[in-house]
Amino acid sequence: MNKIICIVGMTGSGKSEVADELVKAKYHFIRFGQITLDKVKENGLEPTEENERKIRERIRKEYGMGAYATLNIPKFDALLEKGNVVADGLYSWTEYKLLKDYYEDNIIILAVLAPPQLRYERLTKRTQVDEQMRSRPASKEQAQSRDFAEIENIEKGGPIAMADYYILNTGTKEELKKKTQEFLQKIKE
Repeated sequence: MNKIICIVGMTGSGKSEVADELVKAKYHFIRFGQITLDKVKENGLEPTEENERKIRERIRKEYGMGAYATLNIPKFDALLEKGNVVADGLYSWTEYKLLKDYYEDNIIILAVLAPPQLRYERLTKRTQVDEQMRSRPASKEQAQSRDFAEIENIEKGGPIAMADYYILNTGTKEELKKKTQEFLQKIKE
């Protein structure tokens, strides 16, 4: 069976950059949080951290803490029939456990790490929102507020702590790309 790599990490850690490298290596891409952005658009809201947080928490209230795993499994399964998959943005401990039980040895959890001050600096330097809203600016206060909400309200620390592999992203984009290639080499062995 093909593999699914789920990327975990805090906002601004470099998850999307790593996912892009995996896509270049012929992995099919899916974003956990696309469900949130789709709901934001459906409700005619601006894609702000505050609006997204309300939607994320409402989805989890309705479907439980494993919501994003449960809602994405059919999409993951369809893509896994075609090849390996990279899933950007696994968040909750419940999602982690649900996916580990469901995919067993066919799932790899990859954590992308960077210290808070570096992440906040990166986020404040972003100037525009890309078309898929994967790379968006945030103030230090917004990013810190998101960090606290994700750790306190959606169990984000657990999947990071239990990841199978880690990439420390404290350097340049080129260094991150190199570390991602090294990770790909490790999982092929």
